[in-house]
Amino acid sequence: FTSNLTARLTFDGFRVMQLGCDPKHDSCNTIFGGYSLPTLGEQWRLFKEAGKEDQLAVGDVIFRNDLRPGVPIFGCELGGPEVGRGCGGQGISSGFKTLEGLGMSKWDLDYIVMDFLGDVVCGGFATPLARSLAEHVIIVVGHDRQSLYAANNIAKAAQYFRSMGGSTHVLGLVVNRDDGSDTADLYARAVGLPILARVPLSRPVRELADACKLALEEPPFAAL
Repeated sequence: FTSNLTARLTFDGFRVMQLGCDPKHDSCNTIFGGYSLPTLGEQWRLFKEAGKEDQLAVGDVIFRNDLRPGVPIFGCELGGPEVGRGCGGQGISSGFKTLEGLGMSKWDLDYIVMDFLGDVVCGGFATPLARSLAEHVIIVVGHDRQSLYAANNIAKAAQYFRSMGGSTHVLGLVVNRDDGSDTADLYARAVGLPILARVPLSRPVRELADACKLALEEPPFAAL
């Protein structure tokens, strides 16, 4: 969903960066033609090992791809430690500190779309909420219990940080792979969040995603 959202904004003329906030570092694959970006964490470690971490620059961690000639989109993957070798949440938190040190708030961008995990029980993954780095949150859910449990954690975290003076606002839910069930609808009514859009369960869209291609190629999806 995130890659198609950022691509749509880009095609509409906005300058957009997609920021992957997940140790799996696979958020930007689709908008970069299946290419896996070097992560901020990997780049920082390379510079540190060379004794040059203070020379890390924006161009070392932010990458550009033209979706069409003259239509650039930007991407960054925060990444994290190797499997079993550290705290993923701490890697995310450190990544944000590095980006802020590189002047992220002053970059010439219309949108920074942060694609982050639903596991905000971990303080690191909750960084965009805890520090009001995200102005608005859209929660992508399915009709399954695990998805809705994670969605509820995000909503609760956002509410908590707002009560502590934060400014991040949850806009609502997007129901992904909607098969016509009503479980997500029941949840939305229970917590008072609107359903912003529904992405129907679609084999062609899934196959495009598996091939790291934009689902905007499918007219019904593009119409959303």
